[in-house]
Amino acid sequence: MDIIHLLPDSVANQIAAGEVIQRPASCLKELVENSLDAGATRIQVIVRDAGRTLLQVIDDGIGMSEMDARLAFERHATSKIREAQDLFSLRTMGFRGEALASICAVAQVEMTTRRAEDETGTLLEIHGSDVIRQEPCVCPVGTNIKVSNLFFNVPVRRKFLKTDQTELRNLLTEFYHIVLVYPKVNFTFVHNDEILLELPAGTEKQRIEAVFGNPKRNVYTSAFVEVNTETEVVSIRGFVVKPENATRKAEQYFFVNGRYMRHPYFLKAVQTAYSGMLAADYQPSFFIYFDINPEAIDVNIHPTKTEIKFADEQTIFQILMASVREALGKFAMPTTLDFDAPNIDIPLPANQPVSTPQVVVDPAYNPFHSRGVIYPDKPQKNWESLYEGLQNTDYKVQTDLSSEETLLRAEDIESCALWQYGGKYILVPTANGIVLINQHRAHAAILRAQFIEQLTLTQGAMQQLLFPEVLELPKDEMVLLSQLLPDLRAIGFDMEQLSPDSYSIQGIPAQLANQAPVPVLQHILTQVRERGADTQREWREQIAQSLAQSAAIPYGKTLSESEMRDIVTRLVQLPNYLRGADGKIIASLLSNEELNRRF
Repeated sequence: MDIIHLLPDSVANQIAAGEVIQRPASCLKELVENSLDAGATRIQVIVRDAGRTLLQVIDDGIGMSEMDARLAFERHATSKIREAQDLFSLRTMGFRGEALASICAVAQVEMTTRRAEDETGTLLEIHGSDVIRQEPCVCPVGTNIKVSNLFFNVPVRRKFLKTDQTELRNLLTEFYHIVLVYPKVNFTFVHNDEILLELPAGTEKQRIEAVFGNPKRNVYTSAFVEVNTETEVVSIRGFVVKPENATRKAEQYFFVNGRYMRHPYFLKAVQTAYSGMLAADYQPSFFIYFDINPEAIDVNIHPTKTEIKFADEQTIFQILMASVREALGKFAMPTTLDFDAPNIDIPLPANQPVSTPQVVVDPAYNPFHSRGVIYPDKPQKNWESLYEGLQNTDYKVQTDLSSEETLLRAEDIESCALWQYGGKYILVPTANGIVLINQHRAHAAILRAQFIEQLTLTQGAMQQLLFPEVLELPKDEMVLLSQLLPDLRAIGFDMEQLSPDSYSIQGIPAQLANQAPVPVLQHILTQVRERGADTQREWREQIAQSLAQSAAIPYGKTLSESEMRDIVTRLVQLPNYLRGADGKIIASLLSNEELNRRF
């Protein structure tokens, strides 16, 4: 009996959709790229419920005929290429002919489209690869595609979608990848009837400022310098951040021939160009655009087309690194030297001949003799005795004791005297030795436990600010902040939205009385985004950790004995006080055995 058979087109399309359409952001990418390939100058994206209920893209492109509209939803139907050789001269965003077929396989799609030369347009409705209706209609020139109820017939895929806030952030991220490389196209992004982004046509620098900064003040782009290099291999242009404006949260974007890409090798080139210029843990932001012969790259690696291979990566690596270094060097150069100016003779003082300095060398000097005194006939004897007892010696500080009670006991803390060393450590003498406690990490662990409890019970104490402060954020971080806002208010932040991209901070948690609220909130958002916290429990832990790090006792602060005793007493009440939530050591033991061995 034969067991191999052909899959129905609907099943094959659903399988293909698994690679092409992974989430609403994938759908947005494919539809907007089709609009750009159609020559649109104005594109509007309308989203409802982060794309679950509706994702609509309206453009003013060339539109489609009745036959093209129907054929566009077939697999491997495309207007971008005709033969395999065309893959090596691509200038369009799409070319596979899989996107529309994959979308209609897992959603309910309605499309209206009309060309300028046609009197009427075409209405096409497809549910799960089944054509429901196709008829003439009245519509403007261009294409309007509505994608409703994504994954309605694949409930397992729909169940694995993240929260609306997370999916909305993914939509905005994908939207940024497109709008940053097409500054001459007008874009609008609407979510649940609220305009989140309205981007007029302009220059690349204006578009970057409109997305990440404040278009009225150009504060964001003022921190960048321009990169511009033309070679026979590749043309590189764009903007890189000045070293002093680098941050821990960097915006890093590569584009090649109008297409966003990820490229770790080229990222290394940029980081190498900044070598020695950045503080630890800081990253440079950049927006770099490559223009290269399509025959020298291969974009047909993955359906998402964000992984691109270059024929000569090493050469481009060197050109990119040199271009960034040149841009940073021009920015750092205080004056311009004119190497074409005539030579200037500097006369030497008269009657003062220049003599060669004399270097006196004592060939009998031996640095290994006692106190620098030379005894040629009496070299040091028995020098090996200096190193006796050091063989097979391990000076590791003990932190892996079988029982935490052997490290710190309540009676030790109550009865012993405590000392502070170096403005950083609390020293606690015990029966087993001396316990060293990092005062900042210990206090941070205590505060973290308090903040988590306050978030759970929504009982955070608040302190009003005398002068409210304003927090301005890009759209994607505004979406993230709205997700975290209930928990931030529960822990003690008093915040009101002033505009689509700003909040007024009127109160802060009582533990942050001496802290500036804006950097604290920015650090919270950075940690939540970088750690990928998607559930309430995960982002509550990140909020508590960030607040604890900000409010904890700083290094260098002198503590009284009562303050030290309070910290140590509260520390040992935590379930695990040897290490913090970040894995760093809080308390460690310098044992009696180790002390005796040293003496």
